[in-house]
Amino acid sequence: MRLIFRLFLLLLLFLFILRPLLRSLLGGLQSAVAKQEPSIPAGGELKKDPVCGTYVSAATSLSQKVAGELVYFCSSECQAKYRARV
Repeated sequence: MRLIFRLFLLLLLFLFILRPLLRSLLGGLQSAVAKQEPSIPAGGELKKDPVCGTYVSAATSLSQKVAGELVYFCSSECQAKYRARV
């Protein structure tokens, strides 16, 4: 009878104390390893690259002022090609 009572107490100890403690410890490790959010904004205005035609975020793309107007580029290669043409 005492053995059954001890096993029952151990089961209760595990279910109500140790299990949540282990979950919080393991959950903390998982959140530390979780993916970082990208630094690119989720919304915003899209502009068309005049060289390759790719649409790029105005907030994060390369830009150059040409004849008083901003032109947006997807990469430094496209920007260099545009400069060579102009």
